[in-house]
Amino acid sequence: MFWKIARYSILFLLPLGFLSCGEYQKVLKDTDVTKKYEYAQKLYDEGDFKRANRLLEQIAPQFVGKPQGERVMFFFANSYFEIGDYNFAGYQFERFLKSYPRSDKAAEAAFLGAKSYYMLSPKYSLDQTDTDKALTKLQLFINSYPESEYTVEANAMAQELTTKKEKKAFEIAKQFVKLGEYYVLDYNLSAISALDNFVNDYPGSVYREEALFQKFRASSNLAINSTFRKRKERLDEAMEAYNNLIKNYPETEFSKDAEKLLEDIQDELNKYTELENLAK
Repeated sequence: MFWKIARYSILFLLPLGFLSCGEYQKVLKDTDVTKKYEYAQKLYDEGDFKRANRLLEQIAPQFVGKPQGERVMFFFANSYFEIGDYNFAGYQFERFLKSYPRSDKAAEAAFLGAKSYYMLSPKYSLDQTDTDKALTKLQLFINSYPESEYTVEANAMAQELTTKKEKKAFEIAKQFVKLGEYYVLDYNLSAISALDNFVNDYPGSVYREEALFQKFRASSNLAINSTFRKRKERLDEAMEAYNNLIKNYPETEFSKDAEKLLEDIQDELNKYTELENLAK
């Protein structure tokens, strides 16, 4: 019985679908802008953003400077957002804000424009140009509309993107540390420099503790493999890196590995002292 009802329901709905498609094609080819506008509004309200977008694309230029222009331009931008075309959505929301900076929809447009670039942000290992643009747009929105209903979400997105950028910078620095185990001098120097920059650039980073440990690791490897003339200075720098780690994180999760490295540094310092005493 169920399948019989379902079959008849499908047979009933199919003509409606064809009628709807036929009506859309007819309006699409029509030269009457009013008809296109009204049908685009209908499709938009029904959530058929893809077909609404196509109609809005046709009529948007003809509504510039007209009373309905603001409405059409916002719907046009948002229809791109709804269908997932975030490049065009971001661009069209920017155009909307330039054309209607005092619109009641300005805050929403600024937020959705920023969110469009947020959606384009790739995973941390790839180029972060879109991430930088999204962060700029999100910060501009937060500064311009601090009391907006979208501000909490905007802050959360900005924090997520900042963490992504932190992770990229940190992973690059860690890669230098790993390479420094095989190619001691240049890569350990690069690792130390990159980690110093990371800590300065992202003082509140969730990766800060590990960054301080990785600096100690790179400093230790550099010191132990240095020439006699450079060793004492670099051993002292490694000790300084260890002390900085423990000062900031007395209960560091890297304590076990740090203690092993510390033993190596202390052994090398003792050897250096013995050699100095022999040289006297």
